[in-house]
Amino acid sequence: MLKSRVTVFFGLFLCVISVTTALRDAAAETPESVDYLLEEVVVTAMLRPVKLQDVTASVTIIDARTLREAGLQHLEDVLLLVPNLNWASGTSRPRYFQLRGIGETDQWQGAPNPSVGFLFDGMDFSGIGMPATLIDLGQVEVLRGPQGTTLGANALAGLINVSSVAPRAEPALALTGSFGEAGVGSIGLVAGGELTGESTWRAVAERHRADGSRRNLHLARDDTNGLAEDTLRWRSRHALGERWSADVSLLHVDQDNGFDAFAIDNSRNTVSDDPGSDRQRSRGASLILERVGQWRFRSLTSLVDADIGYAFDGDWGHDPEYDFTSRFLRDRRVLSQDFRLLSSDDTGRAGQSWVLGLYGMRVREANDQLDLYGGEVYRALVSDYLADHRALYGTLELPLAVKWGLTVGARLEHRSADYQDSDGSFVTPSETMWGGNLALRYLWDANRSAYLGLARGYKAGGFNIGTVIPVDRREFSAELLHSLELGYKHENIERSRRFEATLFYMRRADQQVSTSAQLDPGDPLSFIYLTDNAARGENFGLEAAITQRLTQRWSLAATAGLLRSRFLDYSVDDRDLSGRAQAHAPEQQFSFTADYRHESGWFARADVQYVAAFYFSDSHEQRSRAYRLLNARIGYAAERWRVDAWLRNALDENYAQRGFFFGNEPPDFPDKLYLQLAEPRRAGVNFSWNLQ
Repeated sequence: MLKSRVTVFFGLFLCVISVTTALRDAAAETPESVDYLLEEVVVTAMLRPVKLQDVTASVTIIDARTLREAGLQHLEDVLLLVPNLNWASGTSRPRYFQLRGIGETDQWQGAPNPSVGFLFDGMDFSGIGMPATLIDLGQVEVLRGPQGTTLGANALAGLINVSSVAPRAEPALALTGSFGEAGVGSIGLVAGGELTGESTWRAVAERHRADGSRRNLHLARDDTNGLAEDTLRWRSRHALGERWSADVSLLHVDQDNGFDAFAIDNSRNTVSDDPGSDRQRSRGASLILERVGQWRFRSLTSLVDADIGYAFDGDWGHDPEYDFTSRFLRDRRVLSQDFRLLSSDDTGRAGQSWVLGLYGMRVREANDQLDLYGGEVYRALVSDYLADHRALYGTLELPLAVKWGLTVGARLEHRSADYQDSDGSFVTPSETMWGGNLALRYLWDANRSAYLGLARGYKAGGFNIGTVIPVDRREFSAELLHSLELGYKHENIERSRRFEATLFYMRRADQQVSTSAQLDPGDPLSFIYLTDNAARGENFGLEAAITQRLTQRWSLAATAGLLRSRFLDYSVDDRDLSGRAQAHAPEQQFSFTADYRHESGWFARADVQYVAAFYFSDSHEQRSRAYRLLNARIGYAAERWRVDAWLRNALDENYAQRGFFFGNEPPDFPDKLYLQLAEPRRAGVNFSWNLQ
């Protein structure tokens, strides 16, 4: 059944490639097709800016137009356009991502060591990526596979890099807005231009509100799962003499969201008497200083300050004799400094380039966990975590022949940490890790290339906390990931075609596996959380994407992600997981996009997406249900204004974003699967007005 399903969907993907190629070849004979060309894409998440065609890694780029026309308010809206990217909910916005089946599903206790890096204009929001609102974003880059050389311990599975629109000298003034079902309403302002002859600026302000898709029957309210998100951003560029320049980014995103997402009957009608909240006030700043000359110098300084408040009704009901709530208060600060020395275009022999860098990061997180019964605290854990990362890294790109090139990279990183809490835990782990990459690239011609890459990534070890943790399971080791990739890229700007495909195999050593268990069936908050090192694990599969403009009016795009993940020789707590797939690792993900644009100003877009079933957790055997989504948009764009109507989840698919399996219903407390359902069908209208 599974093989036949894969064959059907992969065959459909190949049909899309064949049809788009044939139609585009036919359309190329008409004069109208030459006016609409794909734009050249530059990937900025690498150690130096690289054309997409030259990147020896599996990368998905979501440009500004796609973000505007496929999204609505948040990065969450467009994530299914990325092959082999999934996320675990349990929050109001995605914080925990999985790439190729690797990544955390939550952070209840212990060290905040993410597997997927998340950068916003150079600011490190890894593990807390909620502030990625879509207004005025320029580009999102998703690098799959270990980025051991680029980011180190925070990018075992890959990296998500988000960039806002760069300031320009031309005056900019735009007003945006949206309103729709479930109380959706937003208003935004974008402004920018020239500060002086040598400086430019761009500023963004937005307020977004939504009631959510839940009806609290007990409180007779529709807004207990709502969104209240305010965004302020500033970015400016300054020329500091002939050789120096500065790029300044400031961010303040205040998300005061509700969290009332679970119901005993797995519906969207809740009965909780103490609805939760999911608040994150994010403040950040980054400063990039660059100097050009015989050698180039780049300094990136960034600071992130995030106050996070997360609370939920533990019993999901209103029985005064069974009344549990839980609250988490997190205060996280991240300070990072990166110094980079780069060869200029005319340094060394033709085609050769190099990068040498020094990196430091300090992470501090205070975390207070309070469990309450009947409004009174009966269990509390107050903790403080401090970690310092220091790394030395470098890359060298060498031409081997006319069509061959070699890239070598390495990173040496040391982490030391201190953790203490009110239960008496005090640990000071320290370790030195190394990673790197080796890639051989072959250039067929100006439009086609292939590469074979070998990479080693790593993730820091950590510790388990709590008085009931066995002594031999208090600490766990660093995880290592070795990845082998074979990739092919085809980009023809003149014929408006872009295609890439990657085969990958990844072997995980000392794989970190997180599990949990309920200690007291009568207490829905009495969980023990454990992370252990599995002996081995493997993840392998295929990623492919095609974009093809057929005519002036029509373009098509498709993505495919095939993934097989499994544990090897691993059992925990009398459960043998050997051969089982890892959590939140769907075996198939597909997306298809049709885009229509008429010269008179009318436009339309439809996105169809499919995600296969996956295990919700490594702690139990419960699985999600496969789902298919249809998102559509139609509108009209004039020279300075545009309006469009949007429809999300047009088929009203009833699917889950997260699942928990435990006992929460007195008097017998049977173990049961509880689901966090995604948004149902919603419709609304967007409008915008531009000075330009």
